Amino acid sequence: MTAETPTFASLDAARERQGTALRRLRPLGAVIVVIMVVAGSRSHPHPATHGRGLAVLAALIVFSIVWVGTMRTRAAAPSVQGPLFLALILSSAALAWLQPNGPGILGVFVAVATAAMRGSGRIGVAGAAVALVTVVVAGATVTHRTFLGVALNGLGVTAFYLLALLARRLRDGQDQAERLLVELEGSRAAQARAAALSERQHLAREMHDVLAHSLSGLVLQLEGARLMAGRERERVDPQLVDAIERAHHLAKAGLEESRRAIGMLRGDDLPGPERLDALAAEFERDSAIPCRVGVEGDGRELGSEARLAVYRVAQEALTNVRKHARAGRVELRLRYEPDGVRLVVEDFAGPDAAPAGPPDGGGYGLTGMRERAELLGGTLAAAATGQGFRVELWVPA
Repeated sequence: MTAETPTFASLDAARERQGTALRRLRPLGAVIVVIMVVAGSRSHPHPATHGRGLAVLAALIVFSIVWVGTMRTRAAAPSVQGPLFLALILSSAALAWLQPNGPGILGVFVAVATAAMRGSGRIGVAGAAVALVTVVVAGATVTHRTFLGVALNGLGVTAFYLLALLARRLRDGQDQAERLLVELEGSRAAQARAAALSERQHLAREMHDVLAHSLSGLVLQLEGARLMAGRERERVDPQLVDAIERAHHLAKAGLEESRRAIGMLRGDDLPGPERLDALAAEFERDSAIPCRVGVEGDGRELGSEARLAVYRVAQEALTNVRKHARAGRVELRLRYEPDGVRLVVEDFAGPDAAPAGPPDGGGYGLTGMRERAELLGGTLAAAATGQGFRVELWVPA
């Protein structure tokens, strides 16, 4: 599964909306600092360089510096953020204590929410407890607020903490859901691969039980016929002996190919361009037609499907030459190009034979070769040349 599926598309859209909301909230940090500084400067007692005003000035400076540091250390470790959160709460609580009618209570609410949202559980609880005690004690002993006023301030601290804690748990739940979703998609992909492997193994078993066994029996029968013909060579037509020899060799080659196909289904290495020399030698031995292989360009490793396409097309083209053409010689030319690989299989008619037309009949044939090339984004062209027949394959690589 990929990120293009509807599930991942919805997940990406949700992440984008969340990221947009966070980007829009970032300027709020600067706004809070400005409000705290402006309101704190106008509240009584005013910031000064002596007495109670000096304490107000120090609290405002500490709050501003720590707030900026907190905003810039979003991804820092708890050991770094913890002291910042506590300093933020203590400086805002000190302002609430020093300036009963100042902006300190706003700073307390914001500091508690930030510690609960971004700090660890212990940091959030400790910060909320310190802020709550400070607000209650300051309201009861310093500002001499009524019981209702003290209770409202304490309730405000508690409410901001709980709301921030709820937002954090929602965020953690979303992160966990994303991780589970990724794991689920990974397990589905693994199941799909396992199902495909199981099907390939099933096909391999069927091919082995049917095709390989049949070919093995055919090879044994032809071996027996070859031996009998050899013993009766004086009374048997030599052409019949040669035909039995060729049929025996072709059956053995077919058995070997079926074993290779079974190996490919089971995940063995796929044949590729490196086997063209052996393929040409085998063709020359079976057909007595000279076959030459030429390679041009800088050889490089091809993808498994491209490797197999080159080998199978060469194999089928040589099979067609053996069955249909009256060739005097055959050439295989493999050229590595910047964006792909090109294979040309061309036969040339012998001196006493007319060029053969395009092959016909069932089986794999030209249609199968062309389909294999097109599935890889390549092309296959086949046509008579006046001297024989030419098959040209190009696949991207």
